[in-house]
Amino acid sequence: QVQLVESGGGLVQAGGSLRLSCAASGRAFNRNTMGWFRQAPGKEREFVARITWSGGYTNYADSVKGRFTISRDSAKNTVYLQMNSLKPEDTAVYYCAAGPRNNPYPGNYDYWGQGTQVTVSS
Repeated sequence: QVQLVESGGGLVQAGGSLRLSCAASGRAFNRNTMGWFRQAPGKEREFVARITWSGGYTNYADSVKGRFTISRDSAKNTVYLQMNSLKPEDTAVYYCAAGPRNNPYPGNYDYWGQGTQVTVSS
């Protein structure tokens, strides 16, 4: 059974930090790339960051570059998203996803978590 389970969301003031975790099990951790996406109310789901299991390649959306850091712990089959200097516009449901190819397009990712809410107050 494939599972991606996110945790770590919550309410934080602007300028604060949160760390999201995504624990992968089943076939999800055999995918090449793990990604974080987010979706705010009334908006489309957007790419945030991605990382490859094998080489640790990372890539970020321009809106989070320099503030967010994606990392992985292969021994724990877990991917993290450290979010610093949070802004109100970062408020969204954050999703973890796994896919076979290294790109930022949601259609590439065939396993998704249930999402975790991040709310940043001004």
